[in-house]
Amino acid sequence: MPELPEVEAARRAIEEHCTGKKVRRAVVANDSKVIDGVSPSELESALVGKTIIAALRKGKNLWLRLDSPPFPSFQFGMSGAVYIKGVAVTKYKRSAVSDEDEWPSKFSKAFMELEDGLELSFTDKRRFARVRLLQDPEAVPPISELGPDALLEPLQIEELVNALRKRNTAIKALLLNQSFVSGIGNWIADEVLYQARIHPLQIASRLSREDCESLHRCIEEVIKKAVEVGADSSQYPSNWIFHSREKKSGEAFVDGKRIEFIAAGGRTTAFVPELQKLIGVKSVTGKSNQSRKANPEEEEEEDDDGSKCEEIEKEKEIKRQPKKGKNKTVGSHRQQKVDDSGDNSEEANEKEKPKKKNGKKPLAADKTQRKVVKANRNELKSLDIRANTQAKESSKKRSGSNEATTQQKKKTRK
Repeated sequence: MPELPEVEAARRAIEEHCTGKKVRRAVVANDSKVIDGVSPSELESALVGKTIIAALRKGKNLWLRLDSPPFPSFQFGMSGAVYIKGVAVTKYKRSAVSDEDEWPSKFSKAFMELEDGLELSFTDKRRFARVRLLQDPEAVPPISELGPDALLEPLQIEELVNALRKRNTAIKALLLNQSFVSGIGNWIADEVLYQARIHPLQIASRLSREDCESLHRCIEEVIKKAVEVGADSSQYPSNWIFHSREKKSGEAFVDGKRIEFIAAGGRTTAFVPELQKLIGVKSVTGKSNQSRKANPEEEEEEDDDGSKCEEIEKEKEIKRQPKKGKNKTVGSHRQQKVDDSGDNSEEANEKEKPKKKNGKKPLAADKTQRKVVKANRNELKSLDIRANTQAKESSKKRSGSNEATTQQKKKTRK
């Protein structure tokens, strides 16, 4: 998905070629999934006749400041992209529209023609993007919920060290959490951790001071380099894991070292086991992803903000923790909110009979217990049947004996 460098490249292109110009015509797609909270006609009316004053960005969100509110904002999602006719703007490979395609593209969601004839289009092939019309984009979600921008508001080393000490979650999931720091997505997180030689499942609070300093440096270097070349991946350094992270497992190498794939932070994650090792006892277990597809379109989908990744990791950690107390009744559990310190807890609703939750089957222990009970019942039934049979046979014997005695007495009397 487009990350900070790709969105920044789009912002700079708009700033260079579109600011100071009036919107003469606008065409908005009738797509309520992408055009969020406003009708196409309302958005068109809000754009026509307005002058573009500036193009602004925070994290992976971009918005246009016009000469008067409201302002259009663009959340790029999985495949959002900005195109300016006749201007080379970085084409993110998953959202690229061919130059031979019709203009504006059939995937265009918001099209604007400026007073000098220049044409601008926001496209989205996979419909995960969101286009909104807001009075103050910075004051409302999703932008208001973002952490400091990784490029414009980088954390100082001491701020980063102190923040990591409070987070008892996997470092990859934390980097993807846009409320922690905004702009870092899947490929940047993988690159930063590879360059810093940190395992993606390493618990953030257990990173050494040296690791924190290395992470801080690599975040800055990777993002600045990607922005410097306009998010043109062909110009990224040859020793970046980026160039091999979407190859098949067993065929991916960087500097001659094997790349493996696991699930971390809810995303397919590329790392080099030889260089990125887990340190300490505690780590968040990741699932191997050896069957990973080579086609990036088949990779799992993720919401643009990525803010739930850390919560997913914490939920997994909670499930792995042993339950406290003597009574270990299996029941449904409800996770409480996880605070910034990484402390977590769960509240058990004990019930006599296990029930299915969210369509999941009961635990294996429940199945085994039920099987034992059923077996015991069957055994009791069997015992009852045998006892009844024996009682009948005994009754028949007694009946036969009594009959023989009676006949004997009759013979004696005679």
